Amino acid sequence: MFEMILNAFSKFGINDMIDIIFLFIIFYYILLLIKGTKSYQMAIGLALIGVFAIIASLLKLTAFSFIIDHFLTYLIIAIIVLFQDELRKVLAEIGSRMKTEYNFNQNSEITDEIVNTVVALSLSKIGALIAIERENKISNYVNKPVPINTKVNKDILLTIFTPGSPLHDGAVVISDDKITMAKCFFQLPPLLELSPSGTRHLAAIGITQQTDCVTIVVSEETGKISMAVNGDLIRGLDRESLRKRLKSFNL
Repeated sequence: MFEMILNAFSKFGINDMIDIIFLFIIFYYILLLIKGTKSYQMAIGLALIGVFAIIASLLKLTAFSFIIDHFLTYLIIAIIVLFQDELRKVLAEIGSRMKTEYNFNQNSEITDEIVNTVVALSLSKIGALIAIERENKISNYVNKPVPINTKVNKDILLTIFTPGSPLHDGAVVISDDKITMAKCFFQLPPLLELSPSGTRHLAAIGITQQTDCVTIVVSEETGKISMAVNGDLIRGLDRESLRKRLKSFNL
């Protein structure tokens, strides 16, 4: 086996190095996207099977290699079935990075409307969840939302989230320069990821794991402002830090 390894390295060239670097970047990027999701452990399991397959091939373990070879025949189908959400997210991320700018490119005025709304809700300790759509359509991940088609406006948003309002429960979705949906309920993240966070925070994490949207959460208990991006929750934002983060995502 040692001689085989030496022989392989003796034929190692610049093209092989580039090949390995590309594969490493792809797998590393995929792992970053699915880290913390329900598919992460399955990905680790598949990686271990791949390592065992290499070892079996090097050691010429006939029976084990036979089983692994037949398993690999269905591996692509298994990956598509198990990681369909993550694959969709990877492709969306790649597509969005290839564009020079997002279709959703808010101007300063709209950003101010969102920030002023969130700060007002925070001061009044009114719970709220706002999802800002980017490349992925959020409508594919929500059941029976209430359609709205109006420009982003602080007074309208405050009215929607006022306790007792028919649209108070659930999230508001902003797409382009419009409020497009209200009373949206998102899928919560897997049980392994549950934390002391409230339902709004968990819903914000869940939708950002499934899409590339940015969500803003106002806690009903404390009035604190949080933001969720790519499944990560950023807590304790104020007016300026919220504005800067929105700007950093071209929102």
